[in-house]
Amino acid sequence: MRKKERYEKVIAWFKENRPVAETELQYGNPFELLIAVILSAQCTDKRVNLITPAIYRDFPTPEALAATTPEVVFEYIRSISYPNNKAKHLVGMAKMLVKDFNSEIPDTLEKLVKLPGVGRKTANVIQSVVFKKAAMAVDTHVFRVSHRLGLVSEKCTTPFSVEKELVKNIPEADIPIAHHWLILHGRYICQARTPQCDKCGLQLMCKYYCQKYKVSKESGQEKE
Repeated sequence: MRKKERYEKVIAWFKENRPVAETELQYGNPFELLIAVILSAQCTDKRVNLITPAIYRDFPTPEALAATTPEVVFEYIRSISYPNNKAKHLVGMAKMLVKDFNSEIPDTLEKLVKLPGVGRKTANVIQSVVFKKAAMAVDTHVFRVSHRLGLVSEKCTTPFSVEKELVKNIPEADIPIAHHWLILHGRYICQARTPQCDKCGLQLMCKYYCQKYKVSKESGQEKE
């Protein structure tokens, strides 16, 4: 199957079967989403959603968060991964928002990555979800699913190389939702250790499945 055809079929399947796909992080405004995404690094969305309501309540604005200390924030987030670093990042991020960005969430990659705790992946999430830009955030799920489906080649060994390949081949208008398609598919179907191939509707479009089960790409039938 040619790459263009694979992309077309995968996108068509998601559009038909997953017309609604969005972040599972709970938030009420861009500032809250930025907090949640910073906290979600190497941590589940479910765990983040358990602790963010109290943070949103007690630090509703960049000014409020900037006025506290990492030690105080630590007590709110101690149950998640890397709480010390993330507490410092959250306070530092809020201070920079107040000082350099008039307490507004910036809308460009270049400005977002200046914020403490914000790398390229986090910046792309904000650009995509908040500003509806054609930005592809590549986490472990997107990285894994893209390779297994055959959307990217084995030469794409870094998140950035995967990002570039996906952005190159996915129609610009579909990139924001495609980010969520791939994440959610990786989270619930194409899992790292035990991919649920029997539950997946992308079997005959999937390079991993066809190779594992020796399926003929032309006929869609398993080889004898």
